[in-house]
Amino acid sequence: MGKFAKLYKTSTWQRLREARLNAEPCCRMCSAEGAVTPAVVVDHIKRHSGCWIKFADYENTQSLCKRHHDSDKQREEWLDTLPSGVGVDGYPTDGRW
Repeated sequence: MGKFAKLYKTSTWQRLREARLNAEPCCRMCSAEGAVTPAVVVDHIKRHSGCWIKFADYENTQSLCKRHHDSDKQREEWLDTLPSGVGVDGYPTDGRW
């Protein structure tokens, strides 16, 4: 959460979180693996980076168990920050690095 912690304290987020957990009470990633695990975290599928529209978009959320949120999802986000390509000079080509 970090620098966006204040967003998670809003009544909009609390209502969205409750609605998501009621609609999807089991972890989406566990379900994809054939397991049934109660969800305790409402996760943003795509990073919101502080953008209120992305943050408050119900369709951009999913229910996850703590294990999947804290491991698999965080790894996916970290890998997404890595450069997508390397030029012949050995430097990243995507301009983010």
